[in-house]
Formats: sequence, structure tokens, C-alpha cells
Amino acid sequence: MTAGDGTATRTAALWVPDWPVVAALVVAGLGPETPAAVTGGPGGRIVAVSAPARSAGVRRGMRRREAQGRCPDLQLWVADDARDAREFEPVAVAAETVVSGLEIARPGLLLLPSGGAARYHGSEHDLARELTEQVAVRTGHECQVGVADGFLAAVLAARDDAVVPPGESRDYLAPRPAATLVHARPADRALTELVDLWRRLGVRTLAALAALPDAAVAARFGDLGVWAQRLARGQDVRPPARRRLVEDLTVTEELDPPAHRVDVATFAARRLAERLHDDLHRRGLACGRLRITARAVDPVTGEARTLERLWRADDTLGGLSAARITDRVRWQLEGWLTASSLRQGEAPAPIAGLSLAAEEVTPAGALQPRLWGPGAGEDLRARRAVERVQALLGGDAVLTVRLQGGRDPRDRVQLVPHGEHVPPERAPDRPWPGALPPPAPSVVLPEPVPARVLDAEGRPVVVDVRLAVSGDPARVVVPGDGVAGGVAGEAGSGLDVVVVDWAGPWPVAERWWTPRGRRRVFLQVTTDLPGDVGLLLSSSAGEWSLEALYD
Repeated sequence: MTAGDGTATRTAALWVPDWPVVAALVVAGLGPETPAAVTGGPGGRIVAVSAPARSAGVRRGMRRREAQGRCPDLQLWVADDARDAREFEPVAVAAETVVSGLEIARPGLLLLPSGGAARYHGSEHDLARELTEQVAVRTGHECQVGVADGFLAAVLAARDDAVVPPGESRDYLAPRPAATLVHARPADRALTELVDLWRRLGVRTLAALAALPDAAVAARFGDLGVWAQRLARGQDVRPPARRRLVEDLTVTEELDPPAHRVDVATFAARRLAERLHDDLHRRGLACGRLRITARAVDPVTGEARTLERLWRADDTLGGLSAARITDRVRWQLEGWLTASSLRQGEAPAPIAGLSLAAEEVTPAGALQPRLWGPGAGEDLRARRAVERVQALLGGDAVLTVRLQGGRDPRDRVQLVPHGEHVPPERAPDRPWPGALPPPAPSVVLPEPVPARVLDAEGRPVVVDVRLAVSGDPARVVVPGDGVAGGVAGEAGSGLDVVVVDWAGPWPVAERWWTPRGRRRVFLQVTTDLPGDVGLLLSSSAGEWSLEALYD
């Protein structure tokens, strides 16, 4: 959305607050009144929080254990880009009833040209009100709309639910902290590090950043610094000097027979993504936007209809790789072919043709890859290494971990081959009476390790059939070599710790009416190990075992 003369264009931004949490709640069938959060990134910290969880004291950046301590009823989900994109499709469809030609910046944020639409609906305020009402009526989600000159000003205006008058975006941005740049690209670690560097250098506001000499910013901070400075000045994201008139690149493939399933259509999309990426790479180009077009054929009437969606690419990071293009196509196909479309009252039709178009094509940026960090391409190299191992050793040689239903931490872990969609053995969204209370342990041992639980007199602690404990646990002894992943110390030393506090026991009787039934009691203890490490112990038939550890 860049004007031809280099000035910023009027842009409307539609923002659904806390979208990762909203999408997770929709999939789980829970209402917005549920306290919920999404974890992700290094250490599995909180990255998105619902309003009820915020009112209970949960904040982004918290560790799971601290968040669950503040809000025991907190529902937690792991970040899932595919889920976020798939569930956002109904919001985009609702917005398209008001404005055509919208652009997805990321799941939860839409960009729309406001000029013609504002004149049609009467004013920019009327346009914002119409977008908000249509999204609420058609999806049930609350959203906020902001209008301003340029990308960052429009995004921040949406967070304020405001309309910035034309020509005033730079003044609107000037007093804001430089840290607000992260709203333009929330998951970019390099941008977060750059903002922190500016803070230490005394560049703490967008006005201070905008006032720096252009040449000095380009020489010292590279393409990312130039990009950030343009945003701070209320300009559009892509410099007009980098633009040249290049014909959009398009790749197309017919699917015969038409694809009824996402995985079949994604297989064809992967080939298209590789062709498009190779064409861009061979010509030394990068695209600003990716247009995904699918031709769906009604199996009864044979009538064909076109499904189309536009995704924003990030050319400051070298554009989209073939894998990233494939991911976006897969997310979009899931939005068209799965239950999200059904919720809108539209039966999904098989996909008979796919087309990918690279738009806003420009010369590829001269950004030099970083030696380390998110810009070094380690994610792509890691994926290629995993695929190479699978090619050599078989698909089951590399396993990934995901959560499933169960009553104890080990039952809730499912190992599945990397890259494969395997249905969970036990549905995670069903009630599991007798399940251990949160928070969940941070380390689950592959197999239970035999242990001894002793009271202050050195006698074994026994739990009888009425759940009465023979004595307060005072020590936990785990013989063996380097148990608990090195927590015990040197190999061969075993584990002998003092119990500082304890909770339980919790009884769990599973399938007691079958020969495979088992009865156990669980005990949680905190110890004198560094960092207040906690232990999860279980007892069955009078024998204790170490199951997991809490950090």
C-alpha cells in the first residue's frame, strides 16, 4: 500500500485483540469469559493472554508456573500458526463484505485501502463502524479498526480504536516509545534487540528515531533500521526508490482429480511454492505480497467459484522462502476446506486448481544474513537436516512431542513422526476425572524411576487404602546413575534430598474393572535442591517411583 510518489497512503487496519487466544478458544469450543493464554518461544513463556486472565494478574512474558499460580483455572495452549491463520479466515471473509482487496498482515491483523471505501460509506469513521459491526455479526468476534497514513500509524490507531486525520500520523507517532515498533512485527527477535539497543543509546521515542540522519541509520543499523525509521516517520513500509516496474510472477497447477483434503492440496502447493521461489531467486527479486487463488468446483452442480486471499510478505528479511510460502498456502487451504468455513454456512468444495502470484515485485534486498540469531536461517537449515535424517532412516526416525488427553503427565505426551498428522490417541479436549492439578511438571522422565520416601525417623512412608499417610515425608532417595537428567549430580551418586513441603496424595484408579486396570497415588514434594526443584512421586502396590520434576 504505497503511493506512487512515495507518500504514505491512507490505510485502515482491522485488529482482533489477543487473536492467538481467541483462535484457541474457538477451536476448544470455549467462550471469551474463559481465562486463557498461549505459550511459545524460548522457555515456553506466555505470549498472548485473554482479558479474564489479565484481570487475574497473568501477563505476557510470564512463565507457565507463575501464570498458573496467579490464575489456577487458566487454560493453556501452545502457539500454533496454522490454527491462528485457519480460524482467521472467517474474519477476512466478513471484512470483504465491506472492503475488497484486503491484505493479511498476520493472523489477527488486516490491512485495507480506506480511500474509496471511506467515500462509499460516508467517512472513515463510518467505514470503521461498518467493519466492526460486520465482523461481530458474522463471526462473533470483537475487533478494533484504526485509520491513518502509513502502516505503523494504522496499526497503533487500531489498538487505540481511533482515526488519525490525514497528514497528522507523524505527530501521532512522535511521542510514543520506540518499543511500539514491535507491534508492526511482534515475533521478530532482531527488532526487539534493535529497540533495546536504541534505548541504551538514548533513542527512546519514535520522534528521536525519525530525527536521526538517514545515512547514519542505514550505515549503522542496516535495512532493519531503515525500515523502522520509515515507520517512525509515518511513511509506508517499502521505500519507493527500491521499486521498479516488474511484471508479477504467477504459477498455476490444475488438480486432477480435485483435492478434497488439505494434505493432498498442500502437496501440489509445495510444488508451486518451489517453482515460484525459484523464479524469484533466479531473477534476483523479492515479492511484497503473495496472492493465493484456488478454483473450487461444486461436486453436485459442477459450478466453479474462485477463492482468493492476499498475504503480506516481509521483504526486509529477504522475502518468503519456499517453506514459508507453502505454510501460508496450507493455512489458507485449511481455512477454506475445514470446519472454519463450515461455521460460515458454506460447504467446502474440492479444489480443482491452485495459483500463486508474487505481487509488488522488487529487487531483492541486500540484507546480509546474520551470523547467528533469527536472521541466520537456522530454522530452515534445521528443517532440512530433519528431512535429511528422515530420508536416511525413515519417517519414524524423528519424533515430535505434542499434548493429548490423560491423567498423569506421561499419558499426556504423544510422540508422532515429524511432519505427519497423526490423530491423538486420547482427545485432549475431553474431561479427565482424577487428572493431576496444574501446574504441569517441566521434565517428565521417559520411564518411572524407583524411589524411596522416608519420614523423619527413616521409616518408609506408606499410603493405606483410606489415603492415610503413615508419616510426613522428610526425605526422598532415588538410587541409580545420574537420575532425573543430571539433577542428582554426578553419575552414580543417585538422589538423596530433604523434603521442604509436600502435597497430596491424589488417588487415580484407571480401568479398575479390567485386567489392565491400575491404582496409584501421587505425591508432590518440594526439595532443598537449588532452585526449589519439586518432584512428582507415585505409589503403586506399596512401591514409590519418581515420575517427573517441577522447575
